[in-house]
Amino acid sequence: MAIPRCADTDTDRGARHPERVVVLALDGVYPFELGMPSRILGAADGRYEVLTCSVDGGPVRTSADFGITVEHGPEALESADTVVVAAVSPSRVSADLPETVAAALARIRPGARVVSICTGAFVLAAAGLLDGHRATTHWQVADAFRRMFPRVELDPDVLFVEDGRMLTSAGAASGVDICLHLVRQDHGSELANKVARRCVVPPFRDGGQAQYIEQPVPQQGPASTAATRAWALERLAEPLALADLAAHARMSRRTFARRFQDEVGLSPGRWLIQQRVVRARHLLEASDLSVDQIAGHVGFATGASLRQHLHAAIGVSPQTYRRTFQQTR
Repeated sequence: MAIPRCADTDTDRGARHPERVVVLALDGVYPFELGMPSRILGAADGRYEVLTCSVDGGPVRTSADFGITVEHGPEALESADTVVVAAVSPSRVSADLPETVAAALARIRPGARVVSICTGAFVLAAAGLLDGHRATTHWQVADAFRRMFPRVELDPDVLFVEDGRMLTSAGAASGVDICLHLVRQDHGSELANKVARRCVVPPFRDGGQAQYIEQPVPQQGPASTAATRAWALERLAEPLALADLAAHARMSRRTFARRFQDEVGLSPGRWLIQQRVVRARHLLEASDLSVDQIAGHVGFATGASLRQHLHAAIGVSPQTYRRTFQQTR
């Protein structure tokens, strides 16, 4: 029997009752990834109710030397606002789903948000849920994923991908990133930052998986761009150029740009835009400054430029973003 809950709409999500998140634990699950949604979302001031289920309500064998007992069977998926498929051992993935897993996924209600952590993307792809969508998974299994699921547009260089109601994250700890993204998306960056502090994790990691892939990343000397990134974050309102950053780091522009890309996974220009958007989102939530004033505070030349970059990043205007999250606050 399905676990009951009251109906809601997207506009009052989290206002009447906590968002129900159901985590599907499959045989071979990684315990670390399995616990991420409960730990991160559970720190969000009661905004989420996190349940864990298995395909039959029975115990689940993990990738470690212990099993786990869950409280719910697949019927829990029917009442989920968000479903999370946790990572499983790569030895367990295939292009075909066991009947019990396919039947469990078929219980997900239309319109529910579906999230995978790491190799959980293989499960969603095998169910056909990612056909025609952008997605990501752990970089070490990216080639196998492409061979198995050519209908999925795989991007192995990012920490997570949001494509409509489908969200996929990269390897291991990127499950933390995507859980924080859910909080940020649902309730704004102020709460997401609070959750990150409580869990002692960075609220937003720079770059993508490219910085963790072994072969493409060259050996580096003692020089790093970290100090210059910290310096730039204190001066986002200023018109920082590549020459300014390189001069602070005491490197040539070419060397700085190459080393920055290696360390962060983004060009200096893209990184600056990303950080300015993050700062603008916080000011939209927490202040009454006008769009033009916020643009000046974060280093965009005009309010129009802020609107353009915010829309490119999250798909909404500053006014819509402010209205949504100031109401939540």
